[in-house]
Amino acid sequence: DARGQSVATGSVGGPGAPLPLLPLLLALALLAPRGSAGGSCPPRCVCASNILSCSQAVLSSVPAPLPRFTAVLDLSHNNVSRLRADWAPGRLAHLHALLLSHNGLSFVSTEAFAHVPHLRHLDLSSNRLRALEENLFSDLAELEVLLLYNNEISAVDRTAFDNLSRLRKLYLGQNRIARFPLELLRDGSRLPQLALLDLSANRLRSLPVGELQALPAWLRDRLYLHGNPLACDCPLFQLVARGRRRRLSAVVDFQEELRCSLPTAPAPVGILALAGRQPLNCSEAREAVLEAHLGDTVTLSCDTRLRGVRSQHWVTPGGERVLEEGGNGSAALLANGSLQLRALRPEDAGTYACWVAGPLLNETLYVELLVHNFTLHGPHDTLNTAYTTLVGCILSVVLVLIYLYLTPCRCCCCRGADKPPAPRDDSINSSVLSATPNHAAAVPREPCRSRSASATGSGQNGRFKVGGTPQPPPRHGPKAQRKVSDPDSVSSVFSDTPIVV
Repeated sequence: DARGQSVATGSVGGPGAPLPLLPLLLALALLAPRGSAGGSCPPRCVCASNILSCSQAVLSSVPAPLPRFTAVLDLSHNNVSRLRADWAPGRLAHLHALLLSHNGLSFVSTEAFAHVPHLRHLDLSSNRLRALEENLFSDLAELEVLLLYNNEISAVDRTAFDNLSRLRKLYLGQNRIARFPLELLRDGSRLPQLALLDLSANRLRSLPVGELQALPAWLRDRLYLHGNPLACDCPLFQLVARGRRRRLSAVVDFQEELRCSLPTAPAPVGILALAGRQPLNCSEAREAVLEAHLGDTVTLSCDTRLRGVRSQHWVTPGGERVLEEGGNGSAALLANGSLQLRALRPEDAGTYACWVAGPLLNETLYVELLVHNFTLHGPHDTLNTAYTTLVGCILSVVLVLIYLYLTPCRCCCCRGADKPPAPRDDSINSSVLSATPNHAAAVPREPCRSRSASATGSGQNGRFKVGGTPQPPPRHGPKAQRKVSDPDSVSSVFSDTPIVV
């Protein structure tokens, strides 16, 4: 009948308006826009939901058009040698992974990533890049992983990694880098989230050991420096030895590849083999030993290699646990996990333990504190003390010289105390005051008294005397033994016997 004929011919619309059904479906399929949910992938690419894999497709440029919902784009193992600013036809707001390894890529425009602001993973490894230009990755504020290993990079601009506040892993191994701007890591403000830096197999000949040692342990744990032509020295040995004691992954995992060059060795030697080896004869430095003085204030750092610390506390040498921030006693826990000790006492010396609990592992760090039993003077006090000591020594020497060479020698005093002094020679005064001449005395004369008092000469201390000193008349009583001495002597000053002129 007519009804069956209408269904058999595929007509719709009822009697009198027959239309073929199959040609209508084909027309709708041709009018559907490409790139929609039901659209096809770019030529020579494989699509799986929002993943586009165009690897090993012998492409010389990025295929177009790209679906706007693309989240992962794999263009590895092709011949895309240049990445221009217009490689993407429009904004790819959902793209978070871009793989461009093994392409012979030698040029990347500084505006190449303006259309992919939410990119988190960028693989540019195994290409022919020679330099990282200024602000090359500054548009990738959400980038977390950047792979640049196995290129020909020899120059790295310090602004190439600006605005990468979320970057966690940076791979720069197997390049030609002779100097890396470590100031990017020094204060932690340029790359605050960086937890892995691979600089292995480059052309680094020397390392700023002091700056590297100042880096936090969680960054030194994944700072890979093996495979570089480093020059051997003791600071380098101590840096690697500390890493081995702390069980840092960058040292433990690649211990055999950490080598350096000695002028006397034909081949590189292991850095850890420098202990006691000539000509350097390096020795390991003690780990975490802090010296202080009485009354000082010191801060013990808990340099853990764990990220995302959940809990942390200190244990003093006496077994006391410091848990809360602040504290009421001499020990206080700071906000960054360090322990501050105020007004040090001798009993504060000992080994302090820092207990750290991470998301997966726990770690215990030990810091030894030595407290010297004296206060440390400032530089000005030390200088004043030195000058005072020097002046005292000079004055002592001068006084000794004055005593030895300028003090007069009294010959009568040089004799024994039991021998009375010899009388002076005859003089006019002695002949007047004494009936018996002095030269008639039985006591022998001393050599220093042999000169005549009446002769012209000088007395003690170079003073001139006109005549001799007269002998006092004999007296009886308790003061009979006292004698009048020279006017210049000390006894004449303190004696109560009048001086006869």
